[in-house]
Amino acid sequence: MKFSFEWLRHFLDTEASTAEIAAVLNAIGHEVEGIEDPAQKLAGFRVAEVLTAAPHPDADKLQVLTVDAGDGQPLQVVCGAPNARGGMKGVLGLPGAVVPSNGMELRKSAIRGQESNGMMCSVRELELGDAHEGIIELPEDAPVGASFADYHAASPVFDVAITPNRPDCMGVMGIARDLAAAGLGTFKPAEVPAIEGAYDCPIDIRTEDPEGCPAFYGRVIRGVSNGSSPEWMQRRLLAAGQRPISALVDCTNYLMLACGRPAHVYDLATLSGAMVARRARNDEQVEALNEKTYTLDDTMTVIADDARVHDIAGIMGGAHSGASEGTTDVLLEIAYFDPERIGVTGRKLGLASDARTRFERGVDPAFLDEGLALLTDLIVSCCGGEPSKVVRAGAPPADPKRIAFDPALTARLGGIEVAPDEQRRILEALDFAVAEDWKVTVPLRRHDVEGPADLVEEVVRIHGLDKVESVALPRPEGVARPTATPAQQIERKLRRAAAARGLNEAVTWSFLPAAQAEHFADSERLWVLDNPISEDMKAMRPSLLPGLIAAAKRNADRGQSGSRLFEIGRRYFRGESGASDERPTLGALLAGEKTDRGWSDGKATPFDAYDAKAEALALLDAAGAPTANLMVMAGEQGGAGAQFHPGQSATLRLGPKNVLARFGALHPATLKAFDIEGPVMAIELFLDAIPAKKGKPAFARAAYAPPALQAVTRDFAFLVPGGLAAGELLRAVRSADKAAIVEARIFDLFTGQGVPEGRKSLAVEVTLQPGDKSFTDEEIKAISDKIVASAAKQDAELRG
Repeated sequence: MKFSFEWLRHFLDTEASTAEIAAVLNAIGHEVEGIEDPAQKLAGFRVAEVLTAAPHPDADKLQVLTVDAGDGQPLQVVCGAPNARGGMKGVLGLPGAVVPSNGMELRKSAIRGQESNGMMCSVRELELGDAHEGIIELPEDAPVGASFADYHAASPVFDVAITPNRPDCMGVMGIARDLAAAGLGTFKPAEVPAIEGAYDCPIDIRTEDPEGCPAFYGRVIRGVSNGSSPEWMQRRLLAAGQRPISALVDCTNYLMLACGRPAHVYDLATLSGAMVARRARNDEQVEALNEKTYTLDDTMTVIADDARVHDIAGIMGGAHSGASEGTTDVLLEIAYFDPERIGVTGRKLGLASDARTRFERGVDPAFLDEGLALLTDLIVSCCGGEPSKVVRAGAPPADPKRIAFDPALTARLGGIEVAPDEQRRILEALDFAVAEDWKVTVPLRRHDVEGPADLVEEVVRIHGLDKVESVALPRPEGVARPTATPAQQIERKLRRAAAARGLNEAVTWSFLPAAQAEHFADSERLWVLDNPISEDMKAMRPSLLPGLIAAAKRNADRGQSGSRLFEIGRRYFRGESGASDERPTLGALLAGEKTDRGWSDGKATPFDAYDAKAEALALLDAAGAPTANLMVMAGEQGGAGAQFHPGQSATLRLGPKNVLARFGALHPATLKAFDIEGPVMAIELFLDAIPAKKGKPAFARAAYAPPALQAVTRDFAFLVPGGLAAGELLRAVRSADKAAIVEARIFDLFTGQGVPEGRKSLAVEVTLQPGDKSFTDEEIKAISDKIVASAAKQDAELRG
């Protein structure tokens, strides 16, 4: 939110400097994001008088002016403005000045052979408005030679970040109230005039949607003249980043920015019948002031007459009933709308506005009559006209919260001693009513204050957050105990292991577009938000892969040939009774090229499913999973398994049902849905499925001691069925003698001459580790027999 120092002084009597105000704003929780001083931009520009104006001898549209800039020596300036003439006063930019609108530095130059010592400036060139048809015309009493920045009363502009819980500070008056409470001056609330009205309002006003619009106030003003708003109003609006439009529109914007109270003006001639706040009808349409047409539904509140919708309530007015140059009679609307309804409507329509920002956070429900009186006074002062009496339909919330407060709570919760009298002063300065028994009545505008802790926050921030001492937490003597949980320790190990294997960590959103989330989850278990940030962040992620796929696509779109990404986070599902079900997970993605083109074959090597399997096994091993006991099984191809290629993916399981991981190539349909070129390999480790190790870990691990005796290796060649997975054979071999066999691995696969059709030959290297004494030949023979017998259970026979 932007506002000028001049505007702030309208509500705050203070002698504080710009720097002092900025420091206090930061101290009380209103972060100052920037301070802009327009006087710096206007340096080098002076009030000047045009003495003579003659046609340029070599250009039909240019004039040669003689200008008095207050130095006693007239200057020659070439100007193309049609309104330049002798005797007028304007703004002269001298050589060395920088034009604010385009950053051009003015120099002494020759234009079509005529010397020009600067430039007479327009409103647009000085960023004081949009007018550019001619140069600025100043009043006759403007002092020639004076700095235009001083004459224009250019005031520093504050840019302050207002947190969502403080809608009461979405107007300059609210900021001034906080600064006054912090001791930076005297608060001057808006002076509300008493306007009775000369006649009954000629239009009926009512609300038929008491939930969405509890209160709808209005009045008519006849005989207005809608020209330009006063210079002082335009100056303040421009400082706030608001473009002046017309006097009627500028008055409503001024009220909104000054007091945080949005309002609307209708051209009475465009209305037909009563003005009603009601629910929209399904598929009803309205063209808004931004010249876009919106389709409404029956969850939205609108302001309509007998013929059509004129206003998306609390968000934006309609294009056909807004004030124009020819408007002579107007209807003023000030209403209170339900914040939640406004937020839902705005998100559905994808429509943002200054009014929506304030209404969905919660405006002051007690400021309807005052706001209408202030707006009426502004319009009558700027545009003339005769106001009617006020029509009030419905009533806003009027029951303030009352909180029992103990001043001693400030020390306990806030960590700072503040005298009770000072606490009372702070609360009353913020417009809280404090009774003798410390029952505190909360102003209706303070929707964020719900209990005693909120009152402590108000006291502490105004007293000074910088006065709260930094106190270290108590720490017992001795060695600190570890605070990380076993699950956190596993995640740390996995993060280091993944990085060591060349994967880059990514952090993606926990929210997804609904279509992407549905692609990776059973829709019945999908966790969809009722109040999402946007439509693209509507569903909680059921998998980490969509975010990683999107990251890999962004990398590929920017010329990155390969991506090796991983992320550790949570998957979210709808559990029983609607509760959230969160699952710790590691997701990884291998996309693009594994190796660049080389001299051997001139081709790049893409990632394949075996790369994904290797990563999955390595990471499971780092997490402490019993990888030697895992079974490689095909994944389920329906539901949540449909994202993987059925012939190039599998799962790693500890038993038939406990799935620890899934890996492989993504399905072509998944690649198409995410608009990414394949092949892309993906891995998901389900950390909650990894069994916890039994017993407590020792404080210190024993030093590694290698076996005293040398290991023995034996090779076996088995004829096995062609469809038998190599992992099944290895599992059978390892189980033959778990005490003696420490490793088994496949080192050869052969089919062809000498191997029966439908069979294949798998060669296995088995490592035997003796314990207290070396193996005898008989012991090795007995172990070999066990290996052959165990392999036979998988229909494997020793090859002759």
